[in-house]
Amino acid sequence: MASNTKEKTRVTGEIELGFIEEADSNSLLSHQFPSKVGGMPAWLSLKPLPNLQQLKCLKCGDPTVFLLQVYAPRDEVEQAFHRTMFIFVCRNPSCCVSNTNSNFRVFRSQLPKINDFYSSEPPKEGVSNPDDHPHAGKLQPLCIICGAAGPKLCGRCHKTSYCSKQHQTVDWKSIHKTICTDSDNVSSPGEVNKPMCFKSPNVLFPEFDLVTEPENYAKTNEKDEQEKMNEYKEFLASEAARSLSEDLDEKELERTATKQSEDDEQFLKFKERIRHEQQQILRFDRGGEPLWISALNKPSEIPRCTCGAERQFEFQVLPQLLNDLNVDSLGESIDWGVLCIYTCTNSCHIGNKYQEEYLWKQDIVKPD
Repeated sequence: MASNTKEKTRVTGEIELGFIEEADSNSLLSHQFPSKVGGMPAWLSLKPLPNLQQLKCLKCGDPTVFLLQVYAPRDEVEQAFHRTMFIFVCRNPSCCVSNTNSNFRVFRSQLPKINDFYSSEPPKEGVSNPDDHPHAGKLQPLCIICGAAGPKLCGRCHKTSYCSKQHQTVDWKSIHKTICTDSDNVSSPGEVNKPMCFKSPNVLFPEFDLVTEPENYAKTNEKDEQEKMNEYKEFLASEAARSLSEDLDEKELERTATKQSEDDEQFLKFKERIRHEQQQILRFDRGGEPLWISALNKPSEIPRCTCGAERQFEFQVLPQLLNDLNVDSLGESIDWGVLCIYTCTNSCHIGNKYQEEYLWKQDIVKPD
């Protein structure tokens, strides 16, 4: 479907599919309430921002990096007139453990229509000058590398801000050591910091706009079911199926076949459902059920919100996004099957703060 038929990510009561598009960074600013992938976060609440402790990887302790954000207001909740979910991930490949979520952090930010930062009037679309609008960098220093809160200053020039020692080291090695004494080329606290990703590769992800369209799946159901049956019949008649039965004893064959058939069936369902829109990188279905990629490693229970309310499924990120981020490789890299985001059913009141929510990571795992 043509890209100009897609809209900004919003809830419509049906499953919405997310796609990425090229966009100017100045059309993805905080006051425009964007959904986007990569680059620096377009913070919704401009202050206070999540601190380093909240953003650090729970496995290695390094700062995580912004992955994507989804603007998903709840019209029935007054304090969630504006509402955005933010996902961060550690870029250290060794922290990416199968079916473990410790290298991800997820936050909810929300604001009422009348709030401390933005006009109650709808923003104008298109490219905009960041300096002319509300921005987190006007209220506190931001890390020049990742765009998170930057309470740490360079000890030499006392002008450039960082979230952590790790990102200060990245900046020093890439460019800062050559300009540290040149005050004209160094951001001052309170300025809108500009990304340095062109000088510090493998820190920020490529930036894209995230747009959606309603899923239109019913028309392909009959065809997909028939294709699935044909594939299954072909496998039963194949040399691989006969070889499998010869190599395993009866009990082992039964156990392996049961696990593999359940997992293969779930994976086929996953492939069938996304086949009609293979470029989708996100599925939004608040209150619905995830489209699992595997029959294994499904959550038996989701932790409640800190307010005591249950959490519900809201959206999931698909593995197709890895190709667009240039991290899906044969060597070590971050990876996932699906990332399922669960949020407070009440969208509880949090003021201007960022509330951590829950992410379930499911990978494709071969049966033992």
